Amino acid sequence: MRNSNKVIFVLALVLLFGSLAQAQQPDEVVTVDTSFVRLNVGVVNAQGHPITSLNQQNFTVYEDDVKQKIARFETVAAPFSLVLLLDVSGSTKSIRQLISQSAARFIDALPPETRIAVVTFNEKTDVLTEFTTDRKKVFYAITLVESQKKGGDTMLYKALDFSLDKLKKEGQRRKAVVVLTDGIDTELEADDRRTVSAAKAVTAETAVAAVQPEQNSKLIQILDNADKQGVTVYPLALPTGDPARIADPLPFQVAKYTAARERLQILANRTGGTMNAINRLEDLGKLYASVAAELGTLYSVEYQSSNEPKRSGKWRTIRIEVNSPELIAKTRPGYYAK
Repeated sequence: MRNSNKVIFVLALVLLFGSLAQAQQPDEVVTVDTSFVRLNVGVVNAQGHPITSLNQQNFTVYEDDVKQKIARFETVAAPFSLVLLLDVSGSTKSIRQLISQSAARFIDALPPETRIAVVTFNEKTDVLTEFTTDRKKVFYAITLVESQKKGGDTMLYKALDFSLDKLKKEGQRRKAVVVLTDGIDTELEADDRRTVSAAKAVTAETAVAAVQPEQNSKLIQILDNADKQGVTVYPLALPTGDPARIADPLPFQVAKYTAARERLQILANRTGGTMNAINRLEDLGKLYASVAAELGTLYSVEYQSSNEPKRSGKWRTIRIEVNSPELIAKTRPGYYAK
């Protein structure tokens, strides 16, 4: 009996420590195989109307003009994981109620299977709700936007990087970021100021020419991260970031706002999204609805590149065709093999 009691005691310890170890393990991280190229694809007819009834056999993918074998295909009905990223810096304080109302309409227009995370940013990034399909949690999170404190700095690209890192845990699901911002980023603004100063630019034209928006390392990092996951980015650009609206601007101000707006356009173009410029604040709800509608018309195509070497660092052009000449496919133009 004494030996059997020892055995029972040892087994109990094993089970106890095993359960404790399991409880202390961090949340599971779902890894993404970056050797595959993931594309979100929209298809329209000659009149611009979306076509949503196609299947895998309707698509052909080319990389550097070489036909690729489609490994995975998802119809427009496949669910997304989406980060709703909202600028709550000082420039948006007066329109917080409009932002929350418009964002709520956007969420209401998404399919119920969409996993949504609500993230805000100013000088820091806050998660108002983790990825969930629970609309009550999402709507409540959006109401918190109105009470967010304004901050001094605006860390847009850190918030985008944060959002992409969160999407990595969503595995093979289709992914998107919808970001509302004026595009001004404190760190990138400082980079641009140094560039203009070094160039000794004295006019708006020379200041704009000195700044090369696409060459910023932080933007390049975001684009590379989005490429690896196949994330589509939809910027909604607030009118406060429109360079044409600056009254009596200094040369650097013109360069700063022009570069910020161009970077939002680059984010959309490179990831296959759409950049929506908000000319009137009352149009915000309509533009959110337009993004929701576009997300509902996207197919997803995945292939493993036949190019060698896999990590050459070179630009690879992507072209996708539909087997009906009257149909037009839109996706991201390519990627850097990193």
